[in-house]
Amino acid sequence: MTNSPVCLIVGAGSGLGAGLARTFAKAGFAICLVRRHLEPAQPLLDEVRAMGVVAQAFAADARDASAMSRVFDEVEATVGEVTVAIFNVGGNVRAGVLETTPQTYLDAWQTSAFAGFMTGQNAARVMQPRRRGTILFTGATASLRGGLGFSAFAAAKSALRTFAQSLAREFGPQGIHVAHVIVDGGIDSPRIRQQQPERVEAAGPEGLLAPDHLAHNYLLLHQQPRDAWTFEMDLRPWAERW
Repeated sequence: MTNSPVCLIVGAGSGLGAGLARTFAKAGFAICLVRRHLEPAQPLLDEVRAMGVVAQAFAADARDASAMSRVFDEVEATVGEVTVAIFNVGGNVRAGVLETTPQTYLDAWQTSAFAGFMTGQNAARVMQPRRRGTILFTGATASLRGGLGFSAFAAAKSALRTFAQSLAREFGPQGIHVAHVIVDGGIDSPRIRQQQPERVEAAGPEGLLAPDHLAHNYLLLHQQPRDAWTFEMDLRPWAERW
């Protein structure tokens, strides 16, 4: 067990998830990473542990209700009290309406909306008795509006946003800060550089969102005094059209 505050990150990949882990580690948090598969998390664990903080990874599918309950219970029992819980699962899918199969639509909903519900519910469950804590959700441009080719993703992300609103209205008065972050733009990551090099080149310097700069704003949300809480924050590169 650690005496440090614990930041639990559901969806800790090489982009924003890694930035969140580094940023909260620098702020003195113990880091708990939740991924379906543990092996890809090892480099990030090594990096965070080199900062001198406790870091552990837990294998769980965020869409599995019983698995997510077990993760929160295990973290509370073996690492420490969850101070910050962050739902950072992406689940982007692009297809026209006629090309979107029922299974594609369901998968998108489960990945963003249902998995977000399970994370928020379990975070509220462990934080409520203490009447403190922060629950943060990563949203997208699709959280606010539908777009060509994004019918499934937009439906799922907007559902996540309205769930976060409901969670905030119920648990804010109980001392738990719930916030939703709209990420409006491409996040600089190894995946986007490998899969979309033309987008990276077109964006130019500071045209993509740096993961650590994004994560800094998540930390600021957690640090806000209770008399001035933000529910929703939108973040985009300076040159992004919106």
